[in-house]
Amino acid sequence: MTATTTAPPAALPVHTSAQPSARLRAWATRAPLLPALIFMILVTQLPFVATLVISFFDWNALYPKARHFTGLDNYRQVLTDADLRHSVWTTVLLTATVVLASLVLGLLLALLLDRRFPGRGVVRTLLIAPFLVVPVAAALLWKHVLYNPEYGLLNGLLHYVGGPQPDWISSTPLLAVEASLVWQWTPFMMLILLAGLQSRDQQQMEAARVDGASDWQIFRHLTLPHLRRYLELGALLGSIYIVQNFDAVFTLTSGGLGTANLPYTVYQSFYQAHENGLASAAGVLVVIGSIVIATFALRVVSSLFREEVSRA
Repeated sequence: MTATTTAPPAALPVHTSAQPSARLRAWATRAPLLPALIFMILVTQLPFVATLVISFFDWNALYPKARHFTGLDNYRQVLTDADLRHSVWTTVLLTATVVLASLVLGLLLALLLDRRFPGRGVVRTLLIAPFLVVPVAAALLWKHVLYNPEYGLLNGLLHYVGGPQPDWISSTPLLAVEASLVWQWTPFMMLILLAGLQSRDQQQMEAARVDGASDWQIFRHLTLPHLRRYLELGALLGSIYIVQNFDAVFTLTSGGLGTANLPYTVYQSFYQAHENGLASAAGVLVVIGSIVIATFALRVVSSLFREEVSRA
């Protein structure tokens, strides 16, 4: 007798249609985000595209029929006009001064709040409060409560000690704008740097103290290198917001006395001179500068996340 072998039964075909595909599952998880994405495109991207198109036209709102395509002439005028160049320089100077001053003050306050002392929670809340004030309200506060030459707090203190009574906004206009912005943005820097201080390796700090390192040596060789990423992040995020600042300049000086930055110049060109094309070109340059700064900020944030993940 010969042994007969039977072939195994053929595998039944699997109907993939019964199971949702990976692509379908991916779309199902992303579907709730589509309304927000569509809303963001309608609110931000379409107006920017319209602004970009208008920036290539000589378009005065008072003479709409005389508009015509000019190419890059509006951008050339923004970069070569003396007043516009001055506004660009004012924007750079205002941003750099406010960011550096608020970083230094924020670092000092963060070092203070990193120590334990009675009432630290109350002090932290009071120091954060300026950042929570509406920008226009903060500018009005400085203009009327502090800077006013007749009833302002600064002149009141100077009068009490027999000092002069200057008109702060007229005598030092750019410094007046910078001081109000530093007051408002120092808490933001303080929060970022305080988070960096509290993420230090405490065992490494204790080992340095056991080895006899002084507080200055610990700060210079351990704390400051650890805070480098957080300092960069604070500087980049602060620059993104301050380079677009309009409220303080408009409220305190109305762009006069050499304080008109690029956002205020865009406002003047659009709402006062009705030069839609020129204002659009200046606005596009502001957006490009903000995107460049934001790119570096995102790289710093991603590097911070990678460091935290590797540390965990």
